[in-house]
Amino acid sequence: MVMTSVQYSLRALADHVGGVVHGDASLSLHGLASLEQATARQLSFYNNAKYQGQLTATQAGAVILHNNDLSLYPGKNAIVVANPYLAYAKIAQLFWRRPKASAGIHPTALIHPSVQLGYDVSVGPYAVIDAHCVLGDHVVLGAHSILGEACVIGADTELAARVTLYFGVTLGQRCMIHSGVVIGSDGFGFAPHAAGFEKIPQLGKVLIQDDVEIGANTTIDRGALDDTQIASGVKLDNQIQIGHNVKIGAHTVIAACTAIAGSANIGAHCMIGGASAIGGHLTIVDQVMLIGTAMVTNSINEPGVYASGTGLLPRKEWQKSAARYRQLDALARSVNRLKKQVEESKHHA
Repeated sequence: MVMTSVQYSLRALADHVGGVVHGDASLSLHGLASLEQATARQLSFYNNAKYQGQLTATQAGAVILHNNDLSLYPGKNAIVVANPYLAYAKIAQLFWRRPKASAGIHPTALIHPSVQLGYDVSVGPYAVIDAHCVLGDHVVLGAHSILGEACVIGADTELAARVTLYFGVTLGQRCMIHSGVVIGSDGFGFAPHAAGFEKIPQLGKVLIQDDVEIGANTTIDRGALDDTQIASGVKLDNQIQIGHNVKIGAHTVIAACTAIAGSANIGAHCMIGGASAIGGHLTIVDQVMLIGTAMVTNSINEPGVYASGTGLLPRKEWQKSAARYRQLDALARSVNRLKKQVEESKHHA
């Protein structure tokens, strides 16, 4: 639930998203809330048929919805748009009052003399900036964050508290890096030999373009030889592992707990569900959607929606299915023998 000191008329909010007002255009709204929790001075949105009961019962002052759903909400205040979820996102930005860091360098921060700081930069308590780093205008570096040598951060990018950038990491403009993120750590590279494993130096960097958001505690490894690359507009959820040399195309979104092995190449405008696993040295083309917990063991060469694994079952049913799964090979062999016998009997008939 969002309630702020600012307020907007229903007309102003509709104009902001190119919507059509139904009802009282002068209604003053002070915030946003879910259909279930909204009050008479708040706006909500409807975008999913499974919440139709909540739409009918809502106490919201107005609701954002599609024209096809207006008949479900007759005679009430509404903003009609083609994409209610997108309209909600844009209106939420108007009510968002996130605390803004003040410009300036906290006295406890440690900054190497060779560092270049842009205009109106904010550096929080106990932050550390190593030699030859470059920070663009309006960059925010949160408390206890660390920039290794020769990092470059574009204008208007924010690093929350306790973000770590190893040496040679580049971040574009208007990026948002949440707490606990580690970028530029060594990729998992070891050469096996008789006595154990020899570490392979990770000689590449990490290059992240503009408008990228990286969720809390996500890790992005530096390249072994080629650079790890994240293109513009990519959105990464919390607790994602991205291996060395991975390339992710523009405007791809990846949900939490996904693991991407080294040298995978993921296209643009992909949507990857949570807890998915993508093998190394694979290619996924543009416009691919992976359902959550997908396991990708081969390249995907055609756009579309892909899934793997089995749906949730009651435990006893799952145990029976698992037992039958172990019998599939023997069953397949039996079927093949029977097919061969049938073919032989036809031949001798």
